[in-house]
Amino acid sequence: MGFFSTIFGLFGFGLGISIGLVAGYFLFIYVQSSDVENPEIQPLVEQDSETLERMLPEIPLWVKNPDYDRVDWLNKFLEYMWPYLDKAICKTAKDIAKPIIAEEIPKYKIESVEFEKLTLGSLPPTFQGMKVYVTDEKELIMEPSIKWAANPNVLLAVKAYGMTATVQAVDVQVFAAPRITLKPLVPSFPCFAQINVSLMDRPFVDFGLKLIGVDLMSIPGLYRFVQELIKDQVANMYLWPKTLEVPIMDPAKAFNRPVGLLHVKVLRAMKLRKKDLLGASDPYVKLKLTESNMPSKKTTVKQKNLNPEWNEEFNMVVKDPQSQALEFLVYDWDKVGKHEKMGINVIPLKDLPHNEPKVLTLDLLKTMDLNDPQNEKNRGQLELELTYKPFKEEDMQKGYEETQTLEKAPEGTPPGGGLLVVIVHEGQDLEGKHHCNPSVRLILRGEERRTKHLKKSRDPRWEEEFKFVLEEPPTNDKLHVEVVSTSSKLGLLHGKESLGYVQISLSDVISNRRINQKYHLIDSKNGQVQLELQWRTAE
Repeated sequence: MGFFSTIFGLFGFGLGISIGLVAGYFLFIYVQSSDVENPEIQPLVEQDSETLERMLPEIPLWVKNPDYDRVDWLNKFLEYMWPYLDKAICKTAKDIAKPIIAEEIPKYKIESVEFEKLTLGSLPPTFQGMKVYVTDEKELIMEPSIKWAANPNVLLAVKAYGMTATVQAVDVQVFAAPRITLKPLVPSFPCFAQINVSLMDRPFVDFGLKLIGVDLMSIPGLYRFVQELIKDQVANMYLWPKTLEVPIMDPAKAFNRPVGLLHVKVLRAMKLRKKDLLGASDPYVKLKLTESNMPSKKTTVKQKNLNPEWNEEFNMVVKDPQSQALEFLVYDWDKVGKHEKMGINVIPLKDLPHNEPKVLTLDLLKTMDLNDPQNEKNRGQLELELTYKPFKEEDMQKGYEETQTLEKAPEGTPPGGGLLVVIVHEGQDLEGKHHCNPSVRLILRGEERRTKHLKKSRDPRWEEEFKFVLEEPPTNDKLHVEVVSTSSKLGLLHGKESLGYVQISLSDVISNRRINQKYHLIDSKNGQVQLELQWRTAE
Protein backbone atom coordinates (compact mmCIF):
# COMPACT_ATOMS: atom_id res chain seq x y z
CA MET A 1 0.00 0.00 0.00
CA GLY A 2 2.84 2.37 0.76
CA PHE A 3 4.12 2.16 -2.77
CA PHE A 4 0.70 2.82 -4.37
CA SER A 5 -0.08 5.71 -1.99
CA THR A 6 3.18 7.37 -2.98
CA ILE A 7 2.39 7.01 -6.70
CA PHE A 8 -1.15 8.40 -6.27
CA GLY A 9 0.16 11.26 -4.14
CA LEU A 10 2.68 12.36 -6.80
CA PHE A 11 0.04 12.03 -9.51
CA GLY A 12 -2.45 14.12 -7.56
CA PHE A 13 0.18 16.80 -6.85
CA GLY A 14 1.15 17.09 -10.51
CA LEU A 15 -2.51 17.15 -11.62
CA GLY A 16 -3.38 19.79 -9.05
CA ILE A 17 -0.46 22.04 -10.12
CA SER A 18 -1.49 21.74 -13.78
CA ILE A 19 -5.13 22.56 -13.09
CA GLY A 20 -4.12 25.51 -10.88
CA LEU A 21 -1.83 27.02 -13.53
CA VAL A 22 -4.48 26.74 -16.26
CA ALA A 23 -7.17 28.26 -14.03
CA GLY A 24 -4.88 31.09 -12.93
CA TYR A 25 -4.01 31.91 -16.54
CA PHE A 26 -7.68 32.15 -17.59
CA LEU A 27 -8.56 34.26 -14.55
CA PHE A 28 -5.65 36.66 -15.27
CA ILE A 29 -6.69 37.07 -18.91
CA TYR A 30 -10.48 37.24 -18.68
CA VAL A 31 -11.22 38.60 -15.24
CA GLN A 32 -10.51 42.31 -14.53
CA SER A 33 -10.63 43.93 -11.12
CA SER A 34 -13.12 46.73 -10.70
CA ASP A 35 -10.85 48.51 -8.16
CA VAL A 36 -8.05 49.29 -10.65
CA GLU A 37 -8.29 52.60 -12.51
CA ASN A 38 -6.43 53.66 -15.60
CA PRO A 39 -3.45 55.87 -14.69
CA GLU A 40 -3.80 59.57 -15.41
CA ILE A 41 -0.97 60.88 -17.59
CA GLN A 42 0.04 64.51 -17.05
CA PRO A 43 2.86 66.64 -18.54
CA LEU A 44 5.82 67.36 -16.27
CA VAL A 45 5.07 71.09 -16.28
CA GLU A 46 1.77 70.41 -14.48
CA GLN A 47 3.42 68.50 -11.62
CA ASP A 48 4.15 70.19 -8.30
CA SER A 49 7.69 70.51 -6.95
CA GLU A 50 7.40 67.59 -4.49
CA THR A 51 6.20 65.20 -7.19
CA LEU A 52 9.01 66.28 -9.49
CA GLU A 53 11.58 65.69 -6.74
CA ARG A 54 10.26 62.14 -6.22
CA MET A 55 10.30 61.41 -9.95
CA LEU A 56 13.62 63.12 -10.68
CA PRO A 57 15.79 63.00 -7.56
CA GLU A 58 18.74 64.72 -9.34
CA ILE A 59 17.84 67.51 -11.78
CA PRO A 60 20.74 69.03 -13.79
CA LEU A 61 21.42 72.72 -13.32
CA TRP A 62 20.69 73.50 -16.96
CA VAL A 63 17.07 72.39 -16.30
CA LYS A 64 16.56 74.39 -13.10
CA ASN A 65 18.55 77.49 -14.12
CA PRO A 66 18.16 78.86 -17.67
CA ASP A 67 21.50 80.72 -17.45
CA TYR A 68 23.36 77.38 -17.24
CA ASP A 69 24.18 75.74 -20.57
CA ARG A 70 24.26 72.02 -21.36
CA VAL A 71 27.75 70.67 -21.96
CA ASP A 72 27.01 67.10 -22.99
CA TRP A 73 29.72 67.34 -25.62
CA LEU A 74 32.27 68.02 -22.89
CA ASN A 75 31.11 65.03 -20.84
CA LYS A 76 31.33 62.85 -23.93
CA PHE A 77 34.82 64.19 -24.60
CA LEU A 78 35.91 63.38 -21.03
CA GLU A 79 34.41 59.91 -21.30
CA TYR A 80 36.53 59.04 -24.33
CA MET A 81 39.66 60.83 -23.14
CA TRP A 82 39.54 59.76 -19.50
CA PRO A 83 41.85 56.69 -19.77
CA TYR A 84 44.56 58.94 -21.22
CA LEU A 85 43.82 61.90 -18.95
CA ASP A 86 43.98 59.54 -15.96
CA LYS A 87 47.55 58.51 -16.78
CA ALA A 88 48.65 62.05 -17.63
CA ILE A 89 47.13 63.58 -14.46
CA CYS A 90 48.58 60.86 -12.22
CA LYS A 91 52.04 61.30 -13.73
CA THR A 92 51.86 65.07 -13.26
CA ALA A 93 50.60 64.64 -9.68
CA LYS A 94 53.53 62.35 -8.87
CA ASP A 95 56.04 64.78 -10.35
CA ILE A 96 54.57 67.66 -8.33
CA ALA A 97 54.18 65.67 -5.08
CA LYS A 98 57.63 64.06 -4.96
CA PRO A 99 59.69 67.21 -4.23
CA ILE A 100 57.06 68.45 -1.76
CA ILE A 101 57.07 65.12 0.12
CA ALA A 102 60.88 65.01 0.10
CA GLU A 103 60.96 68.47 1.68
CA GLU A 104 58.33 67.80 4.35
CA ILE A 105 59.01 64.25 5.62
CA PRO A 106 62.25 65.09 7.54
CA LYS A 107 60.18 67.31 9.85
CA TYR A 108 58.17 64.29 11.03
CA LYS A 109 61.06 61.78 11.13
CA ILE A 110 59.58 59.74 8.29
CA GLU A 111 62.03 57.80 6.16
CA SER A 112 60.04 57.72 2.93
CA VAL A 113 56.59 58.16 1.41
CA GLU A 114 55.99 56.50 -1.95
CA PHE A 115 53.04 55.91 -4.25
CA GLU A 116 52.52 52.18 -4.65
CA LYS A 117 49.38 52.72 -6.73
CA LEU A 118 47.87 55.88 -8.16
CA THR A 119 44.88 55.83 -10.48
CA LEU A 120 41.78 58.01 -10.63
CA GLY A 121 39.57 55.11 -11.62
CA SER A 122 37.33 54.55 -14.60
CA LEU A 123 34.66 57.21 -13.85
CA PRO A 124 35.37 60.72 -15.17
CA PRO A 125 33.95 63.93 -13.65
CA THR A 126 30.55 65.06 -14.93
CA PHE A 127 29.69 68.65 -15.79
CA GLN A 128 26.08 69.29 -14.75
CA GLY A 129 26.04 72.62 -16.57
CA MET A 130 28.15 75.70 -17.22
CA LYS A 131 27.47 79.41 -16.86
CA VAL A 132 29.46 81.88 -19.00
CA TYR A 133 29.78 85.58 -18.17
CA VAL A 134 30.39 88.28 -20.78
CA THR A 135 32.26 91.39 -19.60
CA ASP A 136 33.74 94.44 -21.30
CA GLU A 137 37.23 93.47 -20.14
CA LYS A 138 39.61 91.17 -21.99
CA GLU A 139 38.61 88.05 -20.10
CA LEU A 140 36.37 84.96 -20.24
CA ILE A 141 34.59 83.82 -17.06
CA MET A 142 33.08 80.33 -16.73
CA GLU A 143 31.32 78.69 -13.78
CA PRO A 144 30.90 74.93 -14.29
CA SER A 145 29.05 72.69 -11.86
CA ILE A 146 31.19 69.57 -11.37
CA LYS A 147 30.21 66.28 -9.77
CA TRP A 148 32.64 63.41 -9.49
CA ALA A 149 31.77 60.09 -7.92
CA ALA A 150 35.04 58.28 -8.48
CA ASN A 151 36.51 54.88 -7.82
CA PRO A 152 40.19 55.77 -7.49
CA ASN A 153 42.92 53.67 -6.00
CA VAL A 154 45.51 55.79 -4.22
CA LEU A 155 47.89 53.66 -2.16
CA LEU A 156 50.69 55.31 -0.18
CA ALA A 157 53.47 53.41 1.56
CA VAL A 158 54.81 55.30 4.59
CA LYS A 159 58.05 54.04 6.10
CA ALA A 160 59.18 55.18 9.55
CA TYR A 161 61.18 53.61 12.42
CA GLY A 162 61.81 50.53 10.30
CA MET A 163 58.10 49.85 9.82
CA THR A 164 55.94 50.29 6.72
CA ALA A 165 52.28 51.26 6.79
CA THR A 166 49.97 51.58 3.82
CA VAL A 167 47.35 54.33 3.52
CA GLN A 168 44.65 53.93 0.88
CA ALA A 169 42.06 56.46 -0.36
CA VAL A 170 38.95 54.98 -2.01
CA ASP A 171 35.41 55.96 -3.07
CA VAL A 172 35.93 59.69 -3.58
CA GLN A 173 32.98 62.04 -4.12
CA VAL A 174 33.53 65.69 -4.98
CA PHE A 175 30.85 68.30 -5.71
CA ALA A 176 32.25 71.74 -6.54
CA ALA A 177 31.29 74.97 -8.34
CA PRO A 178 34.52 76.73 -9.37
CA ARG A 179 34.81 80.03 -11.20
CA ILE A 180 37.41 79.79 -13.96
CA THR A 181 38.67 83.07 -15.43
CA LEU A 182 40.88 83.20 -18.51
CA LYS A 183 42.58 86.58 -18.65
CA PRO A 184 43.80 88.57 -20.33
CA LEU A 185 42.82 87.41 -23.80
CA VAL A 186 45.79 87.93 -26.11
CA PRO A 187 46.40 87.37 -29.86
CA SER A 188 48.94 84.60 -29.24
CA PHE A 189 48.14 80.90 -28.81
CA PRO A 190 46.57 79.67 -26.51
CA CYS A 191 44.98 83.16 -26.55
CA PHE A 192 45.01 83.71 -22.76
CA ALA A 193 47.92 84.46 -20.45
CA GLN A 194 46.64 83.27 -17.09
CA ILE A 195 44.01 81.03 -15.47
CA ASN A 196 42.41 82.13 -12.21
CA VAL A 197 40.37 79.55 -10.27
CA SER A 198 38.10 80.33 -7.32
CA LEU A 199 35.43 78.30 -5.50
CA MET A 200 32.06 80.03 -5.28
CA ASP A 201 30.81 77.73 -2.47
CA ARG A 202 32.39 75.34 -0.01
CA PRO A 203 33.01 72.06 -1.84
CA PHE A 204 31.56 68.73 -0.74
CA VAL A 205 34.29 66.11 -0.36
CA ASP A 206 33.73 62.53 0.78
CA PHE A 207 36.15 59.61 0.64
CA GLY A 208 37.18 56.43 2.36
CA LEU A 209 40.55 56.17 4.10
CA LYS A 210 42.08 52.85 5.03
CA LEU A 211 45.16 52.32 7.20
CA ILE A 212 46.57 48.80 7.01
CA GLY A 213 43.19 47.66 5.67
CA VAL A 214 41.16 49.30 8.49
CA ASP A 215 38.56 51.91 7.45
CA LEU A 216 39.46 54.97 9.53
CA MET A 217 36.29 56.81 8.49
CA SER A 218 34.21 54.33 10.51
CA ILE A 219 35.74 55.66 13.75
CA PRO A 220 33.03 57.73 15.53
CA GLY A 221 33.60 61.48 15.12
CA LEU A 222 36.59 61.18 12.76
CA TYR A 223 34.53 61.26 9.55
CA ARG A 224 32.90 64.62 10.33
CA PHE A 225 36.15 66.06 11.66
CA VAL A 226 38.08 65.18 8.47
CA GLN A 227 35.30 66.50 6.22
CA GLU A 228 35.12 69.84 8.02
CA LEU A 229 38.92 70.10 8.09
CA ILE A 230 39.17 69.61 4.32
CA LYS A 231 36.36 72.08 3.63
CA ASP A 232 37.97 74.73 5.85
CA GLN A 233 41.45 74.27 4.37
CA VAL A 234 40.22 74.42 0.78
CA ALA A 235 37.96 77.38 1.55
CA ASN A 236 40.80 79.30 3.21
CA MET A 237 42.91 78.90 0.08
CA TYR A 238 40.47 79.13 -2.83
CA LEU A 239 37.02 80.33 -1.69
CA TRP A 240 36.14 83.49 -3.65
CA PRO A 241 37.54 86.20 -3.64
CA LYS A 242 40.75 84.22 -3.05
CA THR A 243 42.10 82.68 -6.23
CA LEU A 244 44.56 80.14 -7.52
CA GLU A 245 46.61 81.81 -10.26
CA VAL A 246 48.11 79.58 -12.94
CA PRO A 247 50.39 81.46 -15.39
CA ILE A 248 50.23 80.10 -18.93
CA MET A 249 52.40 82.48 -20.93
CA ASP A 250 55.43 84.63 -20.27
CA PRO A 251 54.10 88.10 -19.31
CA ALA A 252 56.31 89.90 -21.82
CA LYS A 253 54.98 87.81 -24.70
CA ALA A 254 51.42 87.73 -23.45
CA PHE A 255 51.09 91.49 -23.02
CA ASN A 256 53.34 92.24 -26.01
CA ARG A 257 55.63 94.33 -23.83
CA PRO A 258 59.02 95.65 -24.95
CA VAL A 259 61.88 93.62 -23.49
CA GLY A 260 64.82 95.55 -24.85
CA LEU A 261 66.23 98.28 -27.07
CA LEU A 262 68.22 97.80 -30.27
CA HIS A 263 70.68 100.58 -31.04
CA VAL A 264 71.53 100.65 -34.75
CA LYS A 265 74.31 102.76 -36.22
CA VAL A 266 74.45 102.74 -40.02
CA LEU A 267 78.15 103.34 -40.77
CA ARG A 268 78.72 103.06 -44.50
CA ALA A 269 78.13 101.14 -47.72
CA MET A 270 80.82 99.96 -50.09
CA LYS A 271 80.98 99.14 -53.80
CA LEU A 272 77.30 99.69 -54.54
CA ARG A 273 76.12 99.01 -58.06
CA LYS A 274 75.31 101.89 -60.36
CA LYS A 275 71.58 102.21 -60.98
CA ASP A 276 71.18 105.55 -62.78
CA LEU A 277 71.94 105.74 -66.49
CA LEU A 278 73.35 109.24 -66.24
CA GLY A 279 75.56 109.21 -63.17
CA ALA A 280 75.96 107.28 -59.90
CA SER A 281 73.19 106.08 -57.56
CA ASP A 282 71.55 108.08 -54.76
CA PRO A 283 71.42 105.47 -51.94
CA TYR A 284 69.64 105.45 -48.61
CA VAL A 285 68.99 102.67 -46.06
CA LYS A 286 65.60 101.57 -44.73
CA LEU A 287 65.54 99.65 -41.41
CA LYS A 288 62.65 97.61 -40.03
CA LEU A 289 62.15 94.98 -37.31
CA THR A 290 60.17 91.93 -38.35
CA GLU A 291 56.97 91.12 -36.40
CA SER A 292 56.61 94.77 -35.45
CA ASN A 293 54.00 97.39 -36.31
CA MET A 294 56.37 100.26 -35.66
CA PRO A 295 57.23 102.44 -38.69
CA SER A 296 60.53 101.78 -40.43
CA LYS A 297 63.59 104.01 -39.98
CA LYS A 298 65.37 105.72 -42.89
CA THR A 299 68.75 107.31 -43.33
CA THR A 300 69.36 110.43 -45.36
CA VAL A 301 69.93 110.18 -49.11
CA LYS A 302 73.55 110.42 -50.31
CA GLN A 303 73.52 111.98 -53.74
CA LYS A 304 75.59 110.33 -56.49
CA ASN A 305 77.72 108.15 -54.22
CA LEU A 306 78.52 104.44 -54.55
CA ASN A 307 80.54 104.39 -51.29
CA PRO A 308 78.41 106.53 -48.97
CA GLU A 309 79.07 107.15 -45.28
CA TRP A 310 76.15 107.90 -43.00
CA ASN A 311 77.16 107.35 -39.34
CA GLU A 312 73.50 107.79 -38.42
CA GLU A 313 72.00 106.23 -35.28
CA PHE A 314 68.55 104.79 -34.57
CA ASN A 315 66.83 103.14 -31.60
CA MET A 316 64.28 100.38 -32.12
CA VAL A 317 62.02 98.71 -29.52
CA VAL A 318 62.39 94.91 -29.28
CA LYS A 319 59.54 92.66 -28.08
CA ASP A 320 60.85 89.16 -28.83
CA PRO A 321 64.59 88.85 -29.53
CA GLN A 322 64.31 85.11 -30.15
CA SER A 323 62.06 85.50 -33.19
CA GLN A 324 62.58 89.06 -34.41
CA ALA A 325 65.20 90.11 -36.94
CA LEU A 326 66.52 93.42 -38.27
CA GLU A 327 65.72 93.78 -41.95
CA PHE A 328 67.65 96.41 -43.91
CA LEU A 329 67.14 97.45 -47.50
CA VAL A 330 69.28 99.79 -49.60
CA TYR A 331 67.35 101.86 -52.15
CA ASP A 332 68.33 104.18 -54.98
CA TRP A 333 66.36 107.38 -54.56
CA ASP A 334 64.65 108.72 -57.67
CA LYS A 335 62.94 112.06 -57.99
CA VAL A 336 60.37 110.60 -60.39
CA GLY A 337 58.94 107.12 -60.18
CA LYS A 338 59.46 104.26 -57.74
CA HIS A 339 62.69 103.99 -55.77
CA GLU A 340 64.74 101.05 -57.00
CA LYS A 341 65.93 98.40 -54.55
CA MET A 342 69.71 97.89 -54.57
CA GLY A 343 69.97 95.05 -52.04
CA ILE A 344 68.60 93.43 -48.91
CA ASN A 345 69.72 91.35 -45.92
CA VAL A 346 68.52 90.27 -42.48
CA ILE A 347 70.20 89.98 -39.07
CA PRO A 348 68.51 87.71 -36.43
CA LEU A 349 68.51 89.44 -33.05
CA LYS A 350 69.19 86.17 -31.23
CA ASP A 351 72.72 86.22 -32.70
CA LEU A 352 73.60 89.53 -31.04
CA PRO A 353 75.43 89.72 -27.68
CA HIS A 354 73.83 91.65 -24.84
CA ASN A 355 75.08 95.14 -23.98
CA GLU A 356 78.05 94.85 -26.32
CA PRO A 357 78.40 96.67 -29.67
CA LYS A 358 78.94 94.41 -32.65
CA VAL A 359 80.15 95.66 -36.03
CA LEU A 360 78.87 93.64 -39.00
CA THR A 361 79.71 93.88 -42.68
CA LEU A 362 77.03 92.14 -44.74
CA ASP A 363 76.69 91.45 -48.44
CA LEU A 364 73.65 92.87 -50.18
CA LEU A 365 71.41 90.23 -51.78
CA LYS A 366 68.75 90.35 -54.47
CA THR A 367 66.28 88.25 -52.42
CA MET A 368 66.34 86.32 -49.16
CA ASP A 369 66.09 83.03 -51.07
CA LEU A 370 69.56 81.52 -50.58
CA ASN A 371 69.09 79.32 -53.66
CA ASP A 372 68.39 82.27 -55.95
CA PRO A 373 71.24 82.40 -58.54
CA GLN A 374 70.90 86.20 -58.74
CA ASN A 375 72.36 86.45 -55.22
CA GLU A 376 75.75 85.40 -56.61
CA LYS A 377 76.20 88.80 -58.26
CA ASN A 378 78.15 91.40 -56.29
CA ARG A 379 75.78 94.16 -55.18
CA GLY A 380 77.99 95.79 -52.59
CA GLN A 381 78.22 95.67 -48.81
CA LEU A 382 76.73 97.50 -45.84
CA GLU A 383 78.51 98.07 -42.53
CA LEU A 384 76.44 98.37 -39.32
CA GLU A 385 77.12 98.65 -35.61
CA LEU A 386 74.42 96.94 -33.49
CA THR A 387 73.96 96.97 -29.72
CA TYR A 388 71.11 95.08 -28.06
CA LYS A 389 70.29 96.26 -24.53
CA PRO A 390 67.71 94.10 -22.72
CA PHE A 391 65.67 95.78 -20.01
CA LYS A 392 66.32 94.82 -16.40
CA GLU A 393 63.76 92.61 -14.66
CA GLU A 394 62.94 95.27 -12.08
CA ASP A 395 62.12 97.72 -14.87
CA MET A 396 59.51 95.40 -16.40
CA GLN A 397 56.00 94.80 -15.11
CA LYS A 398 55.49 91.32 -13.72
CA GLY A 399 51.90 90.35 -14.21
CA TYR A 400 48.47 91.14 -15.51
CA GLU A 401 47.28 93.11 -12.49
CA GLU A 402 50.15 95.58 -12.88
CA THR A 403 49.16 96.23 -16.47
CA GLN A 404 45.80 97.45 -15.22
CA THR A 405 47.40 100.22 -13.14
CA LEU A 406 47.31 103.54 -14.95
CA GLU A 407 50.51 104.98 -16.31
CA LYS A 408 51.59 108.51 -15.48
CA ALA A 409 51.34 111.26 -18.02
CA PRO A 410 54.59 111.84 -19.96
CA GLU A 411 57.04 114.59 -19.22
CA GLY A 412 55.99 117.94 -20.62
CA THR A 413 52.36 117.54 -19.59
CA PRO A 414 51.01 120.93 -18.43
CA PRO A 415 51.01 121.28 -14.62
CA GLY A 416 47.48 120.87 -13.29
CA GLY A 417 46.44 119.19 -16.54
CA GLY A 418 46.87 115.68 -17.81
CA LEU A 419 46.53 113.21 -20.65
CA LEU A 420 43.18 111.82 -21.75
CA VAL A 421 43.62 108.44 -23.43
CA VAL A 422 40.76 107.11 -25.55
CA ILE A 423 40.93 103.48 -26.71
CA VAL A 424 38.36 102.56 -29.34
CA HIS A 425 37.78 98.82 -28.94
CA GLU A 426 34.87 97.69 -31.10
CA GLY A 427 31.39 98.31 -32.44
CA GLN A 428 28.34 96.06 -32.45
CA ASP A 429 25.17 95.86 -34.58
CA LEU A 430 26.06 98.86 -36.74
CA GLU A 431 23.71 99.48 -39.66
CA GLY A 432 23.91 101.80 -42.64
CA LYS A 433 21.20 102.62 -45.16
CA HIS A 434 23.52 102.38 -48.17
CA HIS A 435 26.83 100.91 -46.91
CA CYS A 436 28.59 99.91 -43.68
CA ASN A 437 32.32 100.71 -43.81
CA PRO A 438 32.60 102.17 -40.30
CA SER A 439 35.22 104.39 -38.71
CA VAL A 440 35.03 106.34 -35.44
CA ARG A 441 35.47 110.10 -35.21
CA LEU A 442 36.43 111.64 -31.84
CA ILE A 443 36.12 115.39 -31.17
CA LEU A 444 37.23 117.11 -27.95
CA ARG A 445 37.79 120.88 -27.60
CA GLY A 446 38.08 121.29 -31.34
CA GLU A 447 40.65 118.49 -31.75
CA GLU A 448 39.63 115.60 -33.97
CA ARG A 449 40.93 112.03 -34.14
CA ARG A 450 39.74 109.26 -36.44
CA THR A 451 40.19 105.49 -36.62
CA LYS A 452 40.78 103.60 -39.84
CA HIS A 453 37.62 102.52 -41.66
CA LEU A 454 36.83 98.84 -41.97
CA LYS A 455 35.04 97.56 -45.04
CA LYS A 456 31.68 95.77 -44.85
CA SER A 457 31.61 95.15 -41.12
CA ARG A 458 28.63 95.44 -38.79
CA ASP A 459 30.73 94.32 -35.82
CA PRO A 460 34.10 96.05 -36.41
CA ARG A 461 37.06 95.81 -34.06
CA TRP A 462 39.54 98.71 -34.16
CA GLU A 463 41.68 98.53 -30.98
CA GLU A 464 43.14 101.98 -31.66
CA GLU A 465 44.44 104.42 -29.05
CA PHE A 466 44.28 108.23 -29.16
CA LYS A 467 45.69 110.84 -26.78
CA PHE A 468 44.55 114.37 -25.94
CA VAL A 469 46.95 116.60 -23.97
CA LEU A 470 44.84 118.97 -21.83
CA GLU A 471 45.95 121.92 -19.73
CA GLU A 472 43.19 121.34 -17.16
CA PRO A 473 40.92 118.42 -16.22
CA PRO A 474 37.92 118.19 -18.62
CA THR A 475 35.41 118.09 -15.78
CA ASN A 476 32.68 119.94 -17.68
CA ASP A 477 33.60 118.74 -21.17
CA LYS A 478 31.97 116.11 -23.33
CA LEU A 479 33.65 113.80 -25.81
CA HIS A 480 31.79 113.61 -29.12
CA VAL A 481 31.95 110.11 -30.60
CA GLU A 482 30.49 109.48 -34.03
CA VAL A 483 30.57 106.34 -36.16
CA VAL A 484 30.78 107.25 -39.84
CA SER A 485 30.55 104.99 -42.89
CA THR A 486 32.43 105.93 -46.07
CA SER A 487 31.48 104.48 -49.43
CA SER A 488 34.15 102.31 -51.03
CA LYS A 489 32.88 103.26 -54.50
CA LEU A 490 33.55 106.49 -56.30
CA GLY A 491 30.48 108.66 -56.65
CA LEU A 492 28.78 111.80 -55.40
CA LEU A 493 25.67 110.10 -53.98
CA HIS A 494 25.81 108.59 -50.49
CA GLY A 495 29.55 109.07 -50.12
CA LYS A 496 29.34 109.32 -46.32
CA GLU A 497 26.64 108.60 -43.79
CA SER A 498 26.45 108.68 -40.00
CA LEU A 499 25.75 105.38 -38.25
CA GLY A 500 25.12 107.02 -34.88
CA TYR A 501 26.76 109.20 -32.26
CA VAL A 502 27.07 109.65 -28.50
CA GLN A 503 28.15 112.46 -26.17
CA ILE A 504 30.23 111.18 -23.23
CA SER A 505 30.56 113.31 -20.11
CA LEU A 506 34.16 113.21 -18.89
CA SER A 507 33.48 114.07 -15.24
CA ASP A 508 33.21 110.36 -14.32
CA VAL A 509 36.53 109.64 -16.03
CA ILE A 510 38.27 112.31 -13.96
CA SER A 511 36.90 110.90 -10.69
CA ASN A 512 37.33 107.18 -11.52
CA ARG A 513 40.53 107.55 -13.60
CA ARG A 514 39.42 104.73 -15.89
CA ILE A 515 36.15 103.70 -17.53
CA ASN A 516 35.61 100.81 -19.94
CA GLN A 517 32.06 100.32 -21.18
CA LYS A 518 29.72 100.09 -24.15
CA TYR A 519 27.67 103.10 -25.26
CA HIS A 520 24.41 102.93 -27.22
CA LEU A 521 24.53 105.15 -30.29
CA ILE A 522 21.91 107.85 -30.82
CA ASP A 523 20.14 107.66 -34.21
CA SER A 524 20.95 103.95 -34.43
CA LYS A 525 18.53 101.09 -33.88
CA ASN A 526 20.82 98.71 -31.96
CA GLY A 527 24.30 100.07 -32.58
CA GLN A 528 26.87 100.20 -29.78
CA VAL A 529 30.50 101.23 -29.48
CA GLN A 530 32.91 100.15 -26.74
CA LEU A 531 35.39 102.75 -25.50
CA GLU A 532 38.00 102.78 -22.76
CA LEU A 533 38.79 106.19 -21.27
CA GLN A 534 41.80 106.90 -19.03
CA TRP A 535 42.82 110.10 -17.27
CA ARG A 536 46.55 110.26 -16.56
CA THR A 537 48.34 112.92 -14.56
CA ALA A 538 52.01 113.56 -13.89
CA GLU A 539 51.54 113.03 -10.13
